[in-house]
Amino acid sequence: MDLWFTEYHTENARFSIKVDKPIISVKSEFQRIDVFDSCDFGRVLVLDGYLMLTEKDEFIYHEMMTHVPMAVNPDIRDVLVIGAGDGGIIRELASYDSIRRMDMVEIDKLVVDVCREYFPHLSCKLADPRVHIYYEDGYKFISSKNNEYDLIIVDSTDPFGPGENLFKEDFYRKCCNALKASGIMVNQHESPYYPDDALAVQKTHKHIKSIFPIAMVYQAHIPTYPSGHFLFGFASKGLDPIADLNPGWASFGLNTRYYNTDLHKGCFALPNYVKELLNSDIPVIPPGRYKT
Repeated sequence: MDLWFTEYHTENARFSIKVDKPIISVKSEFQRIDVFDSCDFGRVLVLDGYLMLTEKDEFIYHEMMTHVPMAVNPDIRDVLVIGAGDGGIIRELASYDSIRRMDMVEIDKLVVDVCREYFPHLSCKLADPRVHIYYEDGYKFISSKNNEYDLIIVDSTDPFGPGENLFKEDFYRKCCNALKASGIMVNQHESPYYPDDALAVQKTHKHIKSIFPIAMVYQAHIPTYPSGHFLFGFASKGLDPIADLNPGWASFGLNTRYYNTDLHKGCFALPNYVKELLNSDIPVIPPGRYKT
């Protein structure tokens, strides 16, 4: 008998992965956590029925969240990561010896515990002495910070449930306050393709653009995320992600599988329908003959 995991992207579109073997299914105070081995994507993490990562393509997401801001400002020393309980962002950040502090705020300790046990290749740097883990609400944590971080990475879940507050305008304002004068914020920006996701993209960008002097969006192809087309936000108090790209980034000698500085320049070149979505105050639905 075949067993499949299915995530609905709309009422009429869904993404399915054949399950090779269920690993664990637990319920925390905040959400349901499932881990299973798949036939084509390796081990998979699912939260509340939504696919968070697979072993096969997680490197794309984590590299693009981390190395884009680090290549703009290689002098980053103090970093705050909100969410990211799987440890993937910390793994990428830990490859920079120049970083002196990585604060990680994750509301759900059980996610971290599960990932330590079942995704050791992701959580392998959580024991780095520069890492300080706080098991609390990221929204509340950031509220007390001012002029403290060079980089904030918001690796949140989707804009509902435990991650809902991390998409509010007031949250981004608090992030701006917590950044130093040359600070950068990077956030997961959802997919622009399906209608509900597109509206979340539009709303999030509007919030960030109203707060930060520089607010831009970049993209990557992540096969197991809705439509495969995924966006990230880059916001700063002054650094431009293209004009201020530091050519010396290659001197770090990092072994990346997706990110490189040529891709860095190109990932900010967006399709017209995404530009329209980001620049319009009226909800813009991506092209296509489908109903919602």
